[in-house]
Amino acid sequence: MATDIMLLRTARLQLVVPEARHVAAFSALHADPYTMRYIGQGRPLDRTDAWLHLAMLIGHWQMRGYGVWMVEDPADGSFVGRVGLFHPAGWDEAELSWMIVPALRGRGFATEAAQAARDVAFGSLGMTSLISLIKPGNEASRRVALKAGAIAAETVSFPDGPLQTYRYRTRAAVSAPVA
Repeated sequence: MATDIMLLRTARLQLVVPEARHVAAFSALHADPYTMRYIGQGRPLDRTDAWLHLAMLIGHWQMRGYGVWMVEDPADGSFVGRVGLFHPAGWDEAELSWMIVPALRGRGFATEAAQAARDVAFGSLGMTSLISLIKPGNEASRRVALKAGAIAAETVSFPDGPLQTYRYRTRAAVSAPVA
C-alpha cells in the first residue's frame, strides 16, 4: 500500500483510509435518500449494504494501494464525507468521486478534498488520466468537477442509466502554454 498517501491534509480537512470505525457515519450518509438519488441505482443503502460498500472500499485499498478516503475534520475527527479514487477491474481509468454529509454541503469541502485526491492521482500515483462519472441533473457534482479542473467529455451508458464523463487534465496539461 502507498503509505505516503494514506493520510492527506488540506487547509481544513484530513483524508484517511477507511476503517471499521467509520461504519456508523458512512452508513448514515448512504442512508440519506437525497444524497443517494444520483449514486448507483439512486436508492439509499440499508446498514448491511453500506457495510458491504465500505468493506469493498477497504479492499480496494488493499488491491490497488489507493482508493477512497474518509474525509474528517482534523480538529475532532468528525466525519465530513468521502472522496477518492475508484478503479474497478476492467475500467481503463480511475474515477474521482466525492460525497459530503448533507449538513456540511456548500462550504467547498467536496472541491477541496477532490483537488487533494486529484493531485495524488497525477502526482504520487503517476496516473495519466482521471475521470468523474456524473448523472445528468447532478449540478452540485458537476460544479465540483469543473472547479477541480475537469472538462465535460462523452456520455457513457451504465445499467443504471447514462453518465456524463468529466476528464481531468494533468498538471502538465493545465500549465502548458496554449498555442
